Amino acid sequence: MIDLDTSHIGGSLNSHKPISIEIASSSSLEGLWDDLVCEHHYLSYKKFLGRYLKYLAFIDQKPVAALSWTAAARKLHVRDWFIGWDDSQRRQHLHHIISNSRFLIPPWVKIPNLGSHVLSLIIKRLNQDWRQRFGVSLWMLETFVDPRYFHGTLYKASNWIPIGQTAGYGKKGISYIHHGHKKEVYVYVLNPEFRENIGCSHTPYRFQGRPPLNHRKLEALKMILRDTDWHPEIEASLDLNTNDVKDLADELVCFHEKFHDSFNRIEQKRLGLGYLQGLLSNSDRKSVEPIALNLLKGKTDVRNLQRFMQIHHWDDNGMIKTHLGLLAPKIATDDGMITLDPSEFPKKGKESVGVIRQYCGRMGKVENCQSGVFIGYSGKKGYGLLNGQLYMPKKWFSEEYEERRAKTLVPEELVFQTKQQIALTLIKRIVQTGLFPAKWIGCDGAFGSDINFLRALPTNSHYFASIASNEKVFLQRPEVGLPPYKGRGRRPTKACVLNGQESVIVKDLAKSSTIKWRSVILGEGAKGPIVAQAACIRVYRCRDGLPVDEPVWLFLRKNADGQIKYAISNAPVHTPFIELCQASTMRWPIEQCFQEAKSQLGMSQYEHRSWPAWHRHMLYVFLGLHFLLRVRLKLKKNDNNNGSPSPVHNSIHSTIEIINPERSS
Repeated sequence: MIDLDTSHIGGSLNSHKPISIEIASSSSLEGLWDDLVCEHHYLSYKKFLGRYLKYLAFIDQKPVAALSWTAAARKLHVRDWFIGWDDSQRRQHLHHIISNSRFLIPPWVKIPNLGSHVLSLIIKRLNQDWRQRFGVSLWMLETFVDPRYFHGTLYKASNWIPIGQTAGYGKKGISYIHHGHKKEVYVYVLNPEFRENIGCSHTPYRFQGRPPLNHRKLEALKMILRDTDWHPEIEASLDLNTNDVKDLADELVCFHEKFHDSFNRIEQKRLGLGYLQGLLSNSDRKSVEPIALNLLKGKTDVRNLQRFMQIHHWDDNGMIKTHLGLLAPKIATDDGMITLDPSEFPKKGKESVGVIRQYCGRMGKVENCQSGVFIGYSGKKGYGLLNGQLYMPKKWFSEEYEERRAKTLVPEELVFQTKQQIALTLIKRIVQTGLFPAKWIGCDGAFGSDINFLRALPTNSHYFASIASNEKVFLQRPEVGLPPYKGRGRRPTKACVLNGQESVIVKDLAKSSTIKWRSVILGEGAKGPIVAQAACIRVYRCRDGLPVDEPVWLFLRKNADGQIKYAISNAPVHTPFIELCQASTMRWPIEQCFQEAKSQLGMSQYEHRSWPAWHRHMLYVFLGLHFLLRVRLKLKKNDNNNGSPSPVHNSIHSTIEIINPERSS
C-alpha cells in the first residue's frame, strides 16, 4: 500500500535504510510518478517519446525520489568529442547511451546524501533492466544540469564526469532556438571498453564549464612534495643533493600533469599525484594508509584515496595510452624486444581478488598468492613496463567464488583465461598501437614451453623463449612411422622413430662434445664486463616423442657460476651468433623492472583487494618506472663530461663481444 503522506521526512540516511527501488513504467505506479514529477519538477512532465524507464524510490512505502531514463540526445558536441566517434559510428551506436531526463526528490524529503544513494542503487540495476525490456546493453549515461538552479553536487558525489556545456539551444517543434541558458553535461561510463566496441579512439577532453573543485589542496601537496624524502636507492642512483630533490619534486608534478586529461576532478589529480609520490618515497610501507597520512595529511584522505583507487571513475585506460605514447619515443627502436613475464605476490588472506594457492616464483613453491602477467619492452635506448593483467584462476569463476567476485568488483564479462591467452591479448594490444616495433618477443619458460603459444605469436617478430633444462630435442629430423605389429601385446597407435634418431635432453646435450662453447662479453655490469660462455645449435623440438615444426635455434648460456640457461628461437638460419647473444640479454630488463619496482616502488606492498585497485596500483608502478627513466635520461644529457656508466643501466649496449673470434664463424 503506497503512503502518499507529504509530511516532512528527515534524519540521517542510515536511519532509513533499506531503500527500495521499483520500476514505475507500465505499472500501477506510473500514475504516481507522473503526478509527482508534473507537480514538483521544474521542467514538469510531458509524455516521453521512444524508449524510457521510470523509477520510484520508497522508504516505508513512502515515495522519496522519482527518476527517468530516456533516449540520449541525437547530437551533443561535448559528448561526441569526449567519445571520439564519427557521425556514422554515432548513428550506429547511439542507442547504447541513455539520458537521466528527470530526477526529483520531493520538497518534503530532507535526507542528506539520499540523492546519490538512490542514483547508485538504480545504476547498479539499470543495464539489466534496460536489456530485459529493450534488448539493448548500455555503455554510458548522460545528464544535463542547469547551473541557474543546481550545482551538480549529486552527480559529482556519484563520480559522474563533467565534460562541458551545451550550446544554449532548445528544441521548439521540429526546429531549434537559441535561449542562451547553457547546461552542464555529465556522463557516467558503464562499460569501460565502449570505445573498443565502437572502434574509435580516446579524445583528450577538458571540462569547459564551471571548475568543479578549487586548487588549494593540490597546490599544498605540490609544496609538501618538495620536502619529501625519496627512496634512498633512487637518490643514490641519481646522485641527488638537496636542491636536486626539490627540482625532482617539480619534475614529478610536471610529469603527472601529462596524465590530467584522464581525471574528472581536481581532487583526483591530487590523489593520483600523492599516490605516485608515495610509491617513490622512503616510506617503509607503500600502501594507501601510510601514503595518505604522510603526504595528503587530510583527516578523510585515507578513505578518499581508497575510493580513488577502487571505485572513482577516471580513465585508467586513457592513462595507459598516454603512458605508452610518452614512453615509446624514449625507448622504442626497430630492433627492440617485447618481453613477457609473470610475477607473483604472496598474500596471507583469501579475500583479495585472484588469490589462491598456486606456484609462486618468488618463493619457489606452491603458496597463497596472486599472479599477474606483465608486458615490457627493451631496446638500445632503454626499457620499461608497458601493461599487465591479473591472472584469475579458474576456481574463481565457480559458483563458490561468486560472492567474492562481487566483493572484489571483478567485471561481470570477464571469463577465464590462461596466462598464455592473457599474454597474447597484451601483445596484440601493443602491436596495434604501432608504437613499439619489435624484432623480437622474449618470454620465460612458462610461455616458452607452450608450443601453441609460440605458434600464435605475431609472425613479423622472432621469439626468444626460455625453456626448462629437461626439455627434449632432436638434432636431426627423424623419419617416423608405425612399427610392424607382431601380434603380441597392444597394437601401437603412436608414431615412433624408425631411422635410429632419438631425442636428447638439453641439459645432457650441454655436456656433450656437440656443443661448441664460446666465451663472450654480454655487456657492462656494475662490477665490470659480464663474461659468459654461449653456444647455439639447430634442433627440432620434441613433443610426445615426435619432432615439432621446423628447426629452431637452441641457445645455451653458461654464467660465471656454472649455471646454464636454455632458450629457443625461431630466428632465421642465417642469424649471426652475436645477434642471438644480444637477444639473450634483452630479456634481462624486465627482470630489472621487477627488481626496481618491488624494492623501490612498492610493487608488492599494496593492500588492495579489488580488481580495479590492483590494476590501478600496477599502473602507477609503471608510471613510477617511466618517471625514473625520464629523469635518468635528462641527467645523462645534462652531464656530458661524466665518464661513468650511464645511470640508464636498462640500455642494451652494443658491447657484446666474442672473446675467441677465431671460433666465431
